[in-house]
Amino acid sequence: MRHVLVLLNARAGTLLDRNAEEVRTLVAHALGDERRKVEVHLLSGKNLVRAIRESARGPHDTVIVGGGDGSVNLAARSLHDTDKVLGILPLGTLNLLAHDIGMPMELEAALAALGTARPARVDLATLNGRPFHTISGMGFFSQMARAREVARKWRLWRFLAVAIAAMLALRRTGRMELDVTVDGTAHSFRAFAALVSVNRFTGPGWRRARLDEGLLEIHIAEDRGARSLLKAGADMVTDNWRENPGIVSLSGTSITVARRRRARSWVSTDGELDRETMPLEYRVLPATLTLLMPPRQPA
Repeated sequence: MRHVLVLLNARAGTLLDRNAEEVRTLVAHALGDERRKVEVHLLSGKNLVRAIRESARGPHDTVIVGGGDGSVNLAARSLHDTDKVLGILPLGTLNLLAHDIGMPMELEAALAALGTARPARVDLATLNGRPFHTISGMGFFSQMARAREVARKWRLWRFLAVAIAAMLALRRTGRMELDVTVDGTAHSFRAFAALVSVNRFTGPGWRRARLDEGLLEIHIAEDRGARSLLKAGADMVTDNWRENPGIVSLSGTSITVARRRRARSWVSTDGELDRETMPLEYRVLPATLTLLMPPRQPA
């Protein structure tokens, strides 16, 4: 890192209770030295979106984004297949990619980790041609994203908000008839959820131990009745889904998901919810993004 651009989301949850100028000074001091030029910008809304998109064309070699999965998603889409290196300061709610690479969640610790991080090539995937970095889900998963936003507006404690989000999501989730094609092999499911991940969940809980397998994995929560729906929903929230026989996982490099009698469907991708045109076309993009990875901590 010789010329670093740091873009901080001023509306990120971690920064709302901190003095903005103090945070800017802290970041610049932690990352800068006599051999490195560091620019730190605290932005929000359209200004942040514009800065992230334009970062692919700037003079810097490294772009560090401080925010949640939505900001990191935009940065990954902007910087993949370029010579820029992406770094992450996890300042949002879920921070999926940051968790997978072992980035500390506290600001000061994350800055220290970036100081010793090394660049590595990682995979992305595309949904209908648009890159994403971690997960894309429909059914229960997309409803969880919507319900979580409602719960957050109630300003509840985080663990309570997640529990209420799960209950609301289960109430709203309908059954789906899905036709799923994985690397040319067709499957049919009656399900209430489908989740596609970039590489496999081989780490603890919903975590990926590797980001360079060159694979996609789809997880189908089958409809086996009301009781099994509640059990599968609880298992997904509490990370016991591996033991549930009603959750089927398939892996490949290309996945197509069609929903019968539906032209569009709500899909939550890296925490951002959109109505997508069916069928959903997923493709893996192997080794397409250079990401700053902190040193692996000993087990």
